[in-house]
Amino acid sequence: MTATTSTPAPRTVLHTPVIEWFEEHARDLPWRRPEAGPWGVMVSEFMLQQTPVNRVLPVYEQWLARWPRPADLAAETPGEAVRAWGRLGYPRRALRLHAAASAIKERHGGDVPRDHAKLLALPGVGEYTASAVASFAYGQRHPVLDTNVRRVFARAVTGTQYPPTATTAAERHLARALLPEDPQSAARWAAATMELGALICTARSPDCGSCPVAEQCAWRLAGSPAHEGPARRGQTYAGTDRQVRGKLLAVLREAHDPVPQSQLDAVWHDPVQRARALDGLVSDGLVEPLAGGMYRLPH
Repeated sequence: MTATTSTPAPRTVLHTPVIEWFEEHARDLPWRRPEAGPWGVMVSEFMLQQTPVNRVLPVYEQWLARWPRPADLAAETPGEAVRAWGRLGYPRRALRLHAAASAIKERHGGDVPRDHAKLLALPGVGEYTASAVASFAYGQRHPVLDTNVRRVFARAVTGTQYPPTATTAAERHLARALLPEDPQSAARWAAATMELGALICTARSPDCGSCPVAEQCAWRLAGSPAHEGPARRGQTYAGTDRQVRGKLLAVLREAHDPVPQSQLDAVWHDPVQRARALDGLVSDGLVEPLAGGMYRLPH
Protein backbone atom coordinates (compact mmCIF):
# COMPACT_ATOMS: atom_id res chain seq x y z
CA MET A 1 0.00 0.00 0.00
CA THR A 2 1.14 3.51 -0.78
CA ALA A 3 0.66 6.09 1.95
CA THR A 4 -0.84 9.41 0.94
CA THR A 5 0.07 12.66 2.59
CA SER A 6 -2.37 15.53 2.89
CA THR A 7 -1.05 18.98 2.13
CA PRO A 8 -2.28 22.31 3.48
CA ALA A 9 -4.71 24.27 1.35
CA PRO A 10 -3.62 27.53 -0.33
CA ARG A 11 -3.48 30.37 2.15
CA THR A 12 -6.33 32.32 0.56
CA VAL A 13 -8.66 29.38 1.25
CA LEU A 14 -8.43 30.26 4.95
CA HIS A 15 -10.04 33.70 4.52
CA THR A 16 -13.68 32.82 3.91
CA PRO A 17 -14.18 30.14 6.62
CA VAL A 18 -12.37 32.17 9.28
CA ILE A 19 -14.26 35.39 8.53
CA GLU A 20 -17.61 33.57 8.30
CA TRP A 21 -16.90 31.85 11.63
CA PHE A 22 -16.16 35.26 13.15
CA GLU A 23 -19.39 36.76 11.83
CA GLU A 24 -21.32 34.02 13.64
CA HIS A 25 -19.30 33.53 16.82
CA ALA A 26 -17.59 36.84 17.65
CA ARG A 27 -18.14 38.07 21.18
CA ASP A 28 -20.19 41.23 21.56
CA LEU A 29 -17.50 43.47 23.05
CA PRO A 30 -18.03 47.21 23.51
CA TRP A 31 -14.93 48.24 21.57
CA ARG A 32 -16.25 46.33 18.53
CA ARG A 33 -19.45 48.34 18.38
CA PRO A 34 -19.66 51.30 15.97
CA GLU A 35 -20.29 53.74 18.80
CA ALA A 36 -16.90 52.93 20.35
CA GLY A 37 -15.13 54.98 17.68
CA PRO A 38 -11.35 55.16 17.20
CA TRP A 39 -10.75 56.39 20.77
CA GLY A 40 -12.67 53.45 22.23
CA VAL A 41 -10.63 51.07 20.08
CA MET A 42 -7.38 52.69 21.21
CA VAL A 43 -8.32 52.53 24.89
CA SER A 44 -9.22 48.85 24.56
CA GLU A 45 -5.91 48.03 22.88
CA PHE A 46 -3.93 49.64 25.70
CA MET A 47 -6.00 47.86 28.36
CA LEU A 48 -6.01 44.43 26.73
CA GLN A 49 -2.23 44.11 26.66
CA GLN A 50 -1.43 41.20 29.01
CA THR A 51 -4.88 41.50 30.61
CA PRO A 52 -7.93 39.24 30.01
CA VAL A 53 -11.18 40.64 28.62
CA ASN A 54 -13.26 39.99 31.75
CA ARG A 55 -10.95 42.19 33.84
CA VAL A 56 -10.83 44.93 31.23
CA LEU A 57 -14.58 45.30 30.63
CA PRO A 58 -15.63 47.18 33.81
CA VAL A 59 -12.59 49.48 33.78
CA TYR A 60 -13.03 50.18 30.07
CA GLU A 61 -16.67 51.18 30.50
CA GLN A 62 -15.88 53.44 33.47
CA TRP A 63 -12.98 54.99 31.58
CA LEU A 64 -15.04 55.84 28.48
CA ALA A 65 -17.88 57.18 30.60
CA ARG A 66 -15.47 59.55 32.32
CA TRP A 67 -13.23 60.36 29.34
CA PRO A 68 -15.22 59.85 26.12
CA ARG A 69 -12.66 61.74 24.02
CA PRO A 70 -8.85 62.03 24.17
CA ALA A 71 -9.07 65.70 25.15
CA ASP A 72 -11.10 64.76 28.23
CA LEU A 73 -8.31 62.52 29.48
CA ALA A 74 -5.60 65.01 28.48
CA ALA A 75 -7.27 67.65 30.66
CA GLU A 76 -6.66 65.50 33.76
CA THR A 77 -3.37 64.85 35.54
CA PRO A 78 -1.48 61.64 34.71
CA GLY A 79 -2.17 60.56 38.29
CA GLU A 80 -5.90 60.46 37.60
CA ALA A 81 -5.25 58.02 34.76
CA VAL A 82 -3.23 55.83 37.13
CA ARG A 83 -6.01 56.06 39.74
CA ALA A 84 -8.70 55.06 37.23
CA TRP A 85 -6.55 52.20 35.95
CA GLY A 86 -7.38 50.41 39.18
CA ARG A 87 -6.13 46.84 39.43
CA LEU A 88 -5.61 46.13 35.74
CA GLY A 89 -1.89 45.74 36.33
CA TYR A 90 1.11 47.14 34.45
CA PRO A 91 -0.01 50.69 35.33
CA ARG A 92 2.62 52.34 33.14
CA ARG A 93 0.10 51.67 30.39
CA ALA A 94 -2.12 54.31 32.02
CA LEU A 95 0.67 56.88 31.79
CA ARG A 96 1.29 55.98 28.15
CA LEU A 97 -2.38 56.25 27.30
CA HIS A 98 -2.54 59.66 28.99
CA ALA A 99 0.55 60.77 27.02
CA ALA A 100 -1.05 59.52 23.78
CA ALA A 101 -4.26 61.42 24.56
CA SER A 102 -2.29 64.60 25.19
CA ALA A 103 -0.44 64.21 21.90
CA ILE A 104 -3.70 63.57 20.05
CA LYS A 105 -5.11 66.78 21.50
CA GLU A 106 -2.01 68.82 20.67
CA ARG A 107 -1.12 67.39 17.24
CA HIS A 108 -4.43 66.17 15.79
CA GLY A 109 -7.14 68.45 17.11
CA GLY A 110 -8.39 65.84 19.55
CA ASP A 111 -9.14 63.15 16.95
CA VAL A 112 -7.30 59.82 16.86
CA PRO A 113 -5.29 60.01 13.63
CA ARG A 114 -6.25 57.77 10.74
CA ASP A 115 -2.77 57.54 9.23
CA HIS A 116 -0.70 54.56 10.41
CA ALA A 117 2.55 56.56 10.57
CA LYS A 118 0.89 59.26 12.68
CA LEU A 119 -0.50 56.62 15.01
CA LEU A 120 2.94 55.07 15.33
CA ALA A 121 4.40 58.48 16.21
CA LEU A 122 2.16 58.82 19.28
CA PRO A 123 3.84 58.16 22.65
CA GLY A 124 3.21 54.68 23.95
CA VAL A 125 2.01 53.38 20.57
CA GLY A 126 4.04 50.59 18.98
CA GLU A 127 3.66 48.70 15.72
CA TYR A 128 0.97 46.37 17.05
CA THR A 129 -1.23 49.11 18.53
CA ALA A 130 -0.90 51.36 15.48
CA SER A 131 -1.89 48.51 13.18
CA ALA A 132 -4.76 47.42 15.42
CA VAL A 133 -6.27 50.92 15.63
CA ALA A 134 -5.84 51.53 11.89
CA SER A 135 -7.48 48.17 11.15
CA PHE A 136 -10.26 47.98 13.72
CA ALA A 137 -11.18 51.67 13.88
CA TYR A 138 -10.60 52.69 10.27
CA GLY A 139 -10.92 49.46 8.28
CA GLN A 140 -7.42 49.64 6.84
CA ARG A 141 -5.15 46.89 5.55
CA HIS A 142 -2.40 46.18 8.08
CA PRO A 143 -1.07 42.95 9.60
CA VAL A 144 -2.13 42.76 13.26
CA LEU A 145 0.09 40.33 15.14
CA ASP A 146 -0.83 39.66 18.74
CA THR A 147 -0.12 36.41 20.60
CA ASN A 148 -3.39 34.82 19.51
CA VAL A 149 -2.90 35.63 15.83
CA ARG A 150 0.69 34.42 15.87
CA ARG A 151 -0.43 31.09 17.37
CA VAL A 152 -3.16 30.65 14.73
CA PHE A 153 -0.68 31.33 11.91
CA ALA A 154 1.96 29.04 13.46
CA ARG A 155 -0.46 26.13 13.54
CA ALA A 156 -2.65 26.69 10.50
CA VAL A 157 0.10 27.76 8.09
CA THR A 158 3.56 26.79 9.30
CA GLY A 159 2.57 23.60 11.09
CA THR A 160 4.13 24.31 14.49
CA GLN A 161 2.34 24.19 17.83
CA TYR A 162 3.62 27.53 19.14
CA PRO A 163 5.13 30.64 17.59
CA PRO A 164 8.60 31.84 18.61
CA THR A 165 9.01 33.69 21.90
CA ALA A 166 9.44 37.04 20.12
CA THR A 167 7.86 38.11 16.84
CA THR A 168 10.20 37.37 13.93
CA ALA A 169 10.67 38.92 10.50
CA ALA A 170 9.35 35.68 9.00
CA GLU A 171 6.12 36.02 10.98
CA ARG A 172 5.68 39.61 9.81
CA HIS A 173 6.27 38.54 6.21
CA LEU A 174 3.73 35.72 6.57
CA ALA A 175 1.15 38.05 8.13
CA ARG A 176 1.49 40.49 5.24
CA ALA A 177 1.22 37.64 2.71
CA LEU A 178 -1.96 36.38 4.37
CA LEU A 179 -3.79 39.72 4.25
CA PRO A 180 -6.80 39.85 1.91
CA GLU A 181 -6.38 42.49 -0.76
CA ASP A 182 -9.59 44.37 0.11
CA PRO A 183 -8.95 46.64 3.13
CA GLN A 184 -12.31 45.95 4.79
CA SER A 185 -11.83 42.20 4.37
CA ALA A 186 -8.29 42.55 5.72
CA ALA A 187 -9.60 44.33 8.82
CA ARG A 188 -12.19 41.58 9.37
CA TRP A 189 -9.51 38.96 8.85
CA ALA A 190 -7.35 40.61 11.52
CA ALA A 191 -10.21 40.62 14.03
CA ALA A 192 -11.32 37.10 13.07
CA THR A 193 -7.90 35.48 13.47
CA MET A 194 -7.48 37.21 16.82
CA GLU A 195 -10.83 35.87 18.01
CA LEU A 196 -10.08 32.39 16.68
CA GLY A 197 -6.91 32.28 18.73
CA ALA A 198 -8.67 33.60 21.83
CA LEU A 199 -11.63 31.21 21.73
CA ILE A 200 -10.68 28.12 19.71
CA CYS A 201 -6.98 27.85 18.90
CA THR A 202 -5.93 28.43 22.50
CA ALA A 203 -2.44 27.80 23.85
CA ARG A 204 -3.17 24.87 26.14
CA SER A 205 -6.42 23.30 24.92
CA PRO A 206 -7.18 23.99 21.25
CA ASP A 207 -10.73 22.99 20.29
CA CYS A 208 -9.89 21.60 16.87
CA GLY A 209 -13.36 20.09 16.55
CA SER A 210 -14.87 23.58 16.45
CA CYS A 211 -12.22 25.17 14.26
CA PRO A 212 -13.45 26.43 10.88
CA VAL A 213 -10.12 25.60 9.22
CA ALA A 214 -9.31 22.31 10.97
CA GLU A 215 -9.25 20.45 7.65
CA GLN A 216 -6.72 22.90 6.21
CA CYS A 217 -4.57 23.28 9.33
CA ALA A 218 -0.94 22.40 8.61
CA TRP A 219 -0.31 21.41 12.24
CA ARG A 220 -3.22 18.93 12.29
CA LEU A 221 -2.27 17.57 8.87
CA ALA A 222 1.20 16.92 10.26
CA GLY A 223 -0.27 14.95 13.16
CA SER A 224 -0.26 17.78 15.73
CA PRO A 225 3.41 17.34 16.68
CA ALA A 226 4.41 18.61 20.10
CA HIS A 227 6.76 21.56 20.03
CA GLU A 228 9.48 22.15 22.60
CA GLY A 229 9.39 25.87 22.03
CA PRO A 230 8.81 28.64 24.55
CA ALA A 231 7.78 27.36 27.96
CA ARG A 232 4.25 28.31 29.01
CA ARG A 233 4.66 28.90 32.72
CA GLY A 234 2.28 30.81 34.94
CA GLN A 235 3.64 34.09 36.26
CA THR A 236 4.49 34.20 39.95
CA TYR A 237 2.96 37.18 41.74
CA ALA A 238 2.84 36.54 45.49
CA GLY A 239 5.84 37.99 47.28
CA THR A 240 7.27 39.72 44.23
CA ASP A 241 8.14 43.37 43.76
CA ARG A 242 5.10 43.56 41.47
CA GLN A 243 2.86 42.68 44.40
CA VAL A 244 4.53 45.27 46.63
CA ARG A 245 4.22 47.92 43.90
CA GLY A 246 0.53 47.08 43.61
CA LYS A 247 -0.01 47.49 47.34
CA LEU A 248 1.79 50.83 47.41
CA LEU A 249 -0.17 52.12 44.43
CA ALA A 250 -3.43 50.97 46.00
CA VAL A 251 -2.80 53.25 48.99
CA LEU A 252 -2.03 56.20 46.73
CA ARG A 253 -5.03 55.56 44.45
CA GLU A 254 -7.40 55.62 47.40
CA ALA A 255 -5.95 58.86 48.81
CA HIS A 256 -6.69 62.17 47.13
CA ASP A 257 -4.14 63.99 49.28
CA PRO A 258 -0.41 63.27 49.63
CA VAL A 259 0.39 60.19 51.71
CA PRO A 260 3.13 60.08 54.39
CA GLN A 261 5.94 57.54 54.23
CA SER A 262 4.63 55.87 57.40
CA GLN A 263 1.35 54.98 55.66
CA LEU A 264 3.22 53.34 52.81
CA ASP A 265 5.52 51.52 55.23
CA ALA A 266 2.51 49.75 56.72
CA VAL A 267 1.67 47.82 53.53
CA TRP A 268 4.72 45.50 53.45
CA HIS A 269 6.90 43.93 56.11
CA ASP A 270 10.26 43.87 54.30
CA PRO A 271 11.75 47.41 54.34
CA VAL A 272 14.38 46.64 51.69
CA GLN A 273 11.89 45.22 49.20
CA ARG A 274 9.39 47.96 50.02
CA ALA A 275 11.97 50.68 49.39
CA ARG A 276 13.04 49.03 46.14
CA ALA A 277 9.43 48.84 44.94
CA LEU A 278 8.76 52.47 45.87
CA ASP A 279 11.95 53.63 44.15
CA GLY A 280 10.86 51.74 41.05
CA LEU A 281 7.46 53.44 41.06
CA VAL A 282 9.12 56.84 41.35
CA SER A 283 11.56 56.00 38.56
CA ASP A 284 8.68 54.88 36.32
CA GLY A 285 6.84 58.15 36.89
CA LEU A 286 3.94 56.44 38.66
CA VAL A 287 4.61 58.07 42.04
CA GLU A 288 5.76 61.60 42.81
CA PRO A 289 7.84 62.26 45.96
CA LEU A 290 7.22 65.52 47.83
CA ALA A 291 8.98 67.37 50.61
CA GLY A 292 8.63 66.02 54.12
CA GLY A 293 8.48 62.35 53.15
CA MET A 294 5.12 62.64 51.38
CA TYR A 295 4.07 60.88 48.16
CA ARG A 296 1.26 61.21 45.64
CA LEU A 297 0.25 60.07 42.17
CA PRO A 298 1.85 62.17 39.40
CA HIS A 299 0.52 65.63 38.63
